[in-house]
Amino acid sequence: MQRLLLAIVIVLAALLLARDPYVEKADGFFLDWLLRNTQASGEHVPLTVVEIGAAPIVETQPTPNPPVGSSTPQRDAAAVSPLEFALFFQAILDFKPTIVAVEPLLKWRERDRDQEQVFLDQAMRVPKLLLSAELTSTPDPDAPPTEIPGFIHVSGRRGDLPTYTGVQRQPDEDLRLVSLLGYINLPGESATRVPLLFNYRGEVIPAFALQGFLTWARIPMSEVQIQIGSHIALPGGRRIPIDWEGSLMVNPNASKLGRRFSLNELLLLAQQRQQNSPLQSLRDELILARTPTNPLAPPDVFAATIATLQSNHFTRRVSVIFDGAVILLIAVLGSRAVRASRVDLLLGLIAFTAAYCLSAFIIISHYAIWIPGLVPLGTAWLLGILAFAWPRSKHRAEATEIAASPPAP
Repeated sequence: MQRLLLAIVIVLAALLLARDPYVEKADGFFLDWLLRNTQASGEHVPLTVVEIGAAPIVETQPTPNPPVGSSTPQRDAAAVSPLEFALFFQAILDFKPTIVAVEPLLKWRERDRDQEQVFLDQAMRVPKLLLSAELTSTPDPDAPPTEIPGFIHVSGRRGDLPTYTGVQRQPDEDLRLVSLLGYINLPGESATRVPLLFNYRGEVIPAFALQGFLTWARIPMSEVQIQIGSHIALPGGRRIPIDWEGSLMVNPNASKLGRRFSLNELLLLAQQRQQNSPLQSLRDELILARTPTNPLAPPDVFAATIATLQSNHFTRRVSVIFDGAVILLIAVLGSRAVRASRVDLLLGLIAFTAAYCLSAFIIISHYAIWIPGLVPLGTAWLLGILAFAWPRSKHRAEATEIAASPPAP
């Protein structure tokens, strides 16, 4: 009876913790491990990533320390000259791309200022150009506030969104006049939870990846409806699931669903002008230029997010009914574990953990559904430890009478 009551108490406590927001946040480590080791599923997406620059990025100009409110590492194009970006634009413009997004922040070195006009002439020819900028929560008090248009149809609590009050870094004014801006702040520095929304001076604004996707899909911000903590509703019935922080769960390997070229490969293909060139499809694709050798930037985080949005294939959490069923199964097995030997109990816990992790991999890779790991595995090991320490009943050997041997003749 005591074992049954103990199992019931642990099961009820586990069920209460299963939906606790802090437990779900701690369970993110298990989810990150799953996503990093799972190949993205889905068909090819209309995304082309062009990697510009081959040398390690080291800024030659001293950069002031970012303020406390700046949560983004120094991702800029300081070591890539404007001429390289101009060659990139010139190579793709013959194929009439819909939108070109530039991930690194365009801030040039002083020695490259004479090439800036060459880059600007090519950038003005791009139909839709998206450049990156960075927000901050501690702006210069003497600088005038920058007006950023936000979404109109927003409901839900905004307090959990990453909040900023100013612009820390952005391209020069002549570039801002011919482009859109997307904000590349990554508050959590996670490659699996990428923010899509920011709270800027009371307005909900899109992040870099969402801005690029909406521009590529030709969806105006006035037609987007946002329910913070639930979803982003798009025309046509599409929904993007988001959490209370406005973040989307992303498989870091999703960027492999698109195509990837180096700048040299792109220039060679553009120069050959073959009839069946792979660049012919650039007209309908989103082109993302990035500098992959930056050691401070998470690899492909924006490319993976854009590919996830284009594929409409999102990772979702399993229903809470699954949590209850698994915990109930663990309780039933735990009530019988006190009868097993300690060696068998330890081997059983290891086997259950391995089988559960294998099942998690299979489910997330085939169905894009992730199952929690902290509460079920924690409950199993807690019951296992209690069963391991539970006193075993000692069976006394019963006395047996030995018949006397018959007398020898």
